[in-house]
Amino acid sequence: MATLQDKFDLLNKKNAEAEAGGGPEREAKHKARGKLTARERLNRFFDDGSFVEVDKFVTHQCKNFGMEKQLFLGDGVITGFGTVGGRYVYAYAQDFNVIGGSMSKTMAQKICKVMDMALKNGAPFVGFNDSGGARIQEGVGSLAGYADIFHRNVMSSGVVPQISAIIGTCAGGAVYSPALTDFIYMVDGSSHMFITGPKVIKSVTNEDVTMDDLGGAAVHNSTSGVAHFNSVSDEDLIDQIKYLLSFLPSNNVEDPPFVATDDPSTRKLTEINDLVPPNPNKGYDMKAIITSMADNGAFYEVHASYAPNIVVGFARMGGQVVGIVANQPMHLAGCLDCDASMKGARFVRFCDAFNIPIITLEDVPGYLPGTDQEYKGIIKHGAKLIYAYSEATVPKITVITRKAYGGAYCVMSSKHLRGDLNLAYPTAEIAVMGPQGAVDIIFAKEISAAEDKKAARQQKIDDYTEQFANPYRAAELGYIDEVIMPEDTRIRIIQGLMALKNKRDSNPPRKHGNIPL
Repeated sequence: MATLQDKFDLLNKKNAEAEAGGGPEREAKHKARGKLTARERLNRFFDDGSFVEVDKFVTHQCKNFGMEKQLFLGDGVITGFGTVGGRYVYAYAQDFNVIGGSMSKTMAQKICKVMDMALKNGAPFVGFNDSGGARIQEGVGSLAGYADIFHRNVMSSGVVPQISAIIGTCAGGAVYSPALTDFIYMVDGSSHMFITGPKVIKSVTNEDVTMDDLGGAAVHNSTSGVAHFNSVSDEDLIDQIKYLLSFLPSNNVEDPPFVATDDPSTRKLTEINDLVPPNPNKGYDMKAIITSMADNGAFYEVHASYAPNIVVGFARMGGQVVGIVANQPMHLAGCLDCDASMKGARFVRFCDAFNIPIITLEDVPGYLPGTDQEYKGIIKHGAKLIYAYSEATVPKITVITRKAYGGAYCVMSSKHLRGDLNLAYPTAEIAVMGPQGAVDIIFAKEISAAEDKKAARQQKIDDYTEQFANPYRAAELGYIDEVIMPEDTRIRIIQGLMALKNKRDSNPPRKHGNIPL
């Protein structure tokens, strides 16, 4: 009969076996590539000593193709919960050293269990993806596992924050779970995402493409827009996720975490008074205003390399978390195009889902013209931003720094889309279109009949600019609540946030709207 000590020893033995993963040889190769192991990733992610593992001794049940001889405790994924910055988070980390981190029915069940726990307990969920894809030996069982995860991603959307770390390979059906989450992180040089790999593409289309060019971090951060953050290492990625979580509430019924600041709410921004150039055709960096007005200049940009004509990200103002959406005159003159509209709309909807006030900094001459944009569906994609702003019920504060022309004026959280506090600089130009275009339409006959056409046109442009390219007509109609000096931007926004702290707004009862997709 086994003694009590024998039973304790057996537990210790099983713990050691489970924690060994694929064994020291595979682990050594993995670390030689500059990557952390699955367990090291979770240890770095969670507060010291807080991680509690779930289903540590689970094994797969497959008996096909000799799989019964390949049994590993945990079956290639570590799941559990712990605290990050003192708040509970649920997570999983796939272990590429165990059967290539391939998805089995058992692995899916483990992941689904902690996803259910996260949803029931109102806590964020983070997945560290490093997998060769579906476990082929299990056939449809593996595919069913993926679908079970997808369903939970959808049910958790807008209820708890979901973050995906692509910290190795993520291929085939595996990519859809990250795509359904709120934010995706990748590591430059070692992360890859794609539906079909280079070999399959070569055999089907005869295209030669490398792993990096097909689905590397740079591609998905700048070209496809699939990923939101590009990291330089596993360690950097993990630290960035922890930083992101510091801005987010645990769930959709909580407020974002308040952090007291020593940055005075009465601080004037004298350095930006002359930032906006008097020449309307000259660009300037909108990020200078963002960092100037944020608490201690801290701004965590999202999607930094994708659609740079619009800037989105998180900051704090007076200790309160805000989401910032800003046109960027340094790129495409701040025009809205298909990509920028989608980028902005998704960020606005995330903020609205998780009770994060939205600050909009506006300098937009309009939607980007051209056949390329029309063919790509700028009408449909541009409407997404309208939908997102109009639907949002969180506090919305807008500051027009310069141009607000045409439909783009309406789109960028105008008073007409339930903007709560709409401010403008004295440099703001709010009109149907720019002075040059307006004059060429309104005064075409007069200019044509003038002896000095150039001088006549310029005079009309100057007159139109003086009368219409300013914030005062909109202020007279109540569409602008106040025209402010740029140096008062931080003061007015923080005052607005305080006044809107108990805002209550709602949308009509419905199953869900039909956002133009």
